[in-house]
Amino acid sequence: MPRRATIAAADVPPEPMNRLLGTRTLAPGDRIDRAQVTVNLAEAPLAWLARRGHISGAQLLAGERLRQDYHAASLGPRVTMRWDPVPAERRGGGAPEPGGSQIAARRRFDAAVAACGPGLADVLWRVVCAGEGLEVAERGLGWPARSGKLVLSLALDRLVSHYGLDQKE
Repeated sequence: MPRRATIAAADVPPEPMNRLLGTRTLAPGDRIDRAQVTVNLAEAPLAWLARRGHISGAQLLAGERLRQDYHAASLGPRVTMRWDPVPAERRGGGAPEPGGSQIAARRRFDAAVAACGPGLADVLWRVVCAGEGLEVAERGLGWPARSGKLVLSLALDRLVSHYGLDQKE
């Protein structure tokens, strides 16, 4: 029987814990009273959506679980040099073999993405795993403005079902 868990938007860490303030210039169509706004660059897109009530706590928990498996499986690009020692028998070259926990995380990630389906996995990967904002993800996928929130919500609902999480808050 799957474990049930719930999380409320109030459980999202408060802003002062993760702050990296920066200035963003608004597009001409989005300007109301100013051209630039101050934003928290360190805030994850899912946390931003949860804090403002756009996604449920269960959806946030499911998204965070997917993101953890993504990083545990080391599916992201390497941006630094590896400093771990290479065994003597493999010094000739080639990629290091993944460990058991990395393989298990990859299987969990693949199963979760497959449960969402091909039409929903794209936006899920972009926002949850790559950390893109909804506006950037919509442009990258060639979608109309403000359509990403609905599609992301559907993808997160499928993740909640896949993980067996509670929808109640």
